[in-house]
Amino acid sequence: MNRAYNFNAGPAALPLAVLQEAQAELLDFRGTGMSVMELSHRSKDYDAVHNEAKELLRKLLNIPSNYQILFLQGGASLQFAMVPMNFLSQDKTANYILTGSWSEKARDEAERFGQVKIGGSSKGETYSYIPALDSLEISGDEAYVHITSNNTIYGTQWREFPDTKGVPLIADMSSDILSKPIDVSKFGLIYAGAQKNLGPSGVTVVIVRDDLLDQAEQDLPTMLKYSTHVKSNSLFNTPPTFGIYLLGRVLAWVDSLGGVKAIEEQNEAKAAVIYDAIDQSDGFYTDHAAKDSRSLMNVTFNLATKELEQKFLQEAAAQGFVGLAGHRSIGGCRASIYNAVPPAACEALRDFMLAFKNKN
Repeated sequence: MNRAYNFNAGPAALPLAVLQEAQAELLDFRGTGMSVMELSHRSKDYDAVHNEAKELLRKLLNIPSNYQILFLQGGASLQFAMVPMNFLSQDKTANYILTGSWSEKARDEAERFGQVKIGGSSKGETYSYIPALDSLEISGDEAYVHITSNNTIYGTQWREFPDTKGVPLIADMSSDILSKPIDVSKFGLIYAGAQKNLGPSGVTVVIVRDDLLDQAEQDLPTMLKYSTHVKSNSLFNTPPTFGIYLLGRVLAWVDSLGGVKAIEEQNEAKAAVIYDAIDQSDGFYTDHAAKDSRSLMNVTFNLATKELEQKFLQEAAAQGFVGLAGHRSIGGCRASIYNAVPPAACEALRDFMLAFKNKN
């Protein structure tokens, strides 16, 4: 079997070593005579899987002891609503920094529960950059400040995070969590769908600080309260057990490579390979993101005409490249190069880009 060059934006590539490990354990997980998918989520065998994943995530991201780690469902889209449900009310104001479609969707959900201000936005320039930190309007009396750390559609990423003047900083890190070291202590809450860097679709990771939990609204449906899941170790109802198992295996894989710092160095090298092909193309390829806002996870670029872009995508597909079409909202091309995309795939894409330019 030939593995595809997988540049899908999510669900995305998983490490081959992890897939092979899961394949080997699929029918008989650690001598249980059952697949991990068949284990009761109340069993000691599954409990070990669940807690190992939590411990690995705490280790890799250096998560302080005053933060809880939750494995939920519903993706980041459910978190768009759960965050304001728990931390916003009609007499409070939340601050949303808009850097793309996903931050807009998060803002839209928050408006159902309280007042919302826009503390910064790059929408006027088609979300091609991250607003400068000194341009952000943060008053210090907001319920929280919300950002989207990486913008998959537009190919931009926060290099540094804002000083929120003591206001809890909440981040949707779905597309760059675990791709570089972060100081978790700067955040009140981090959430991330797993399907880009952490594992398969179906699992959502939430990292939340204890003092923020103490302030949360409690008069909510049981499943929509963070406290419900904290008290039950994310086992209030049946969790996505196989997804959490695979998430744990991905975390172990990152750990085996040297941790998040080693992954960051690899990601920087992979991104440089493709960005160099763009920069050295004499304008044949043009990237959407400003250079100081370029994402290490999603490289977005255009060719001179839509016809040439279609030709590029068709020829790339014929050579085994998958997922290179840009998001339907902006078109163009996009290479999503998450942690599990191997350097060889990025080098192959660079070679194809250079050859296509020379022919056209």
